[in-house]
Amino acid sequence: MTEKIIVCYLFTKFDNENTFSNFIKNYKKFKSGLDHNLLICFKLLDEKKINFFSKHLHGVKHSLFIDNSTNNDFDLGSYKRVAKKYLSNTIFFLNSHSYPICDYWLSKIAQYRKLNTIIGTSASNESLLSSLKLKKIHKVFSFIYKKFYLKKKFFPFPNPHLRTTGFMIKGSDFYTYIKDKQIFSKLDAWEIESGKKSLTNYFRNKDYDILLVNSDGSCFNEKNWLYSETYNYLNQTKGIISDKHSRKYSNLDNDQKKIYQFYTWGL
Repeated sequence: MTEKIIVCYLFTKFDNENTFSNFIKNYKKFKSGLDHNLLICFKLLDEKKINFFSKHLHGVKHSLFIDNSTNNDFDLGSYKRVAKKYLSNTIFFLNSHSYPICDYWLSKIAQYRKLNTIIGTSASNESLLSSLKLKKIHKVFSFIYKKFYLKKKFFPFPNPHLRTTGFMIKGSDFYTYIKDKQIFSKLDAWEIESGKKSLTNYFRNKDYDILLVNSDGSCFNEKNWLYSETYNYLNQTKGIISDKHSRKYSNLDNDQKKIYQFYTWGL
């Protein structure tokens, strides 16, 4: 594992300037603790907009990956193309709304890096199948159809999986998993994250170590993921990476947090 780790941050035309500047601000603020290559992946942006957003990168050592795909195959489609180019590297993928929130964020994760390992910064037991609710009686047939469809694609709760807002994996491992997958809809993307044939389930079945690391630098296996306090549990104070869903939880009152904690962990 002599190749430098690549930190790949994805930014798309669906995001705004504040999203990009928040990542750069936090990337500069918090020490990574480990020498690495920052790769900014621009997707569905024309040259003018790439030049506009690149102004935030002044003084930040980085490389660009221009994703020339004209289709919106979501974050995971871009990750596929990045992984194909950097098969020999370990890659830490971050989506557009994610950014580090503690010092030594990368070194805390990378200390557990080894062959046949995937490392996440948050996880969940939530299932789309179990969370589907009938809201209006006149939509009962639509509800039954969705329930039947989701039952084919997703396990019921508990459905343990790493969240794909921030995760570290060898490029060749990720590309082997995703190379033949077609991503046409958000549901396709959710299936890769938490479906029966998810990233987590695929590598679990291959006896990979699937780990989660928190801001203490502590490492957790699957049965202890919730105790990392990184996502929708207690006050969620030990995250390494912040994303839009973790920030939403942090802004809830205590009663609302208990509801989210229940749907995420069953507690």
